[in-house]
Amino acid sequence: MKVFFFGDSICYGQGISLHKGWIPKISSAFEDNKLDVLVANSAVNGRTTRQALETMPFEIQNHKPEILIVQFGMNDCNYWLSDKGLPRVSKKSFKANLEEIISRGFNFGCKKIFLNTNHSTLKNEKLSFSNISLSYQESNKQYNEIIREVASGLTKNVILNNLEKVFIETCNEKKYNLSDLLLEDKIHLSTKGHEIYFNTIFFKIIDEVKKINQNEI
Repeated sequence: MKVFFFGDSICYGQGISLHKGWIPKISSAFEDNKLDVLVANSAVNGRTTRQALETMPFEIQNHKPEILIVQFGMNDCNYWLSDKGLPRVSKKSFKANLEEIISRGFNFGCKKIFLNTNHSTLKNEKLSFSNISLSYQESNKQYNEIIREVASGLTKNVILNNLEKVFIETCNEKKYNLSDLLLEDKIHLSTKGHEIYFNTIFFKIIDEVKKINQNEI
């Protein structure tokens, strides 16, 4: 069984030790449960969905994983000076790119694809390089809505992990402040943030792994 992760710095685990990331934790948990699962993390810091589609043939399609976990958006929604007021990837293109990533995943053998929204950030100051007045966090929320829209419009074999909702509920329940879940850059996950990702996602994946194994017996 192959479980592949396809994403950006949130999957990569920027800013923390490798073994504390939510994906290494998932890999270790499969071993603890004595499941024969190959876990691969195809994540690159700063990557957008446009860039991901260029690398998908080598990183995903060649390996034909049964389960694929997809997480993008935090770079797509950002604004750079070089883009003269436009986002790195437009909302229309972001939606189309996600749909193509999912379509290609199924075409190359995926049985289940998980689509993650992104967690809330504390980047609430207005973006300097946008041609409209909004903050990074406001842009992040808009792209999360597109992720939910894509997931809801596809088959039951696409499973949404609504990390945005989980983080909001965790903070509303006063288990943590959002600042506890993020690094000082106000975007990337702290060790506690990685733990929440792990607890939200792992048990859903292991259920699907067991279902696929049972169907193949």
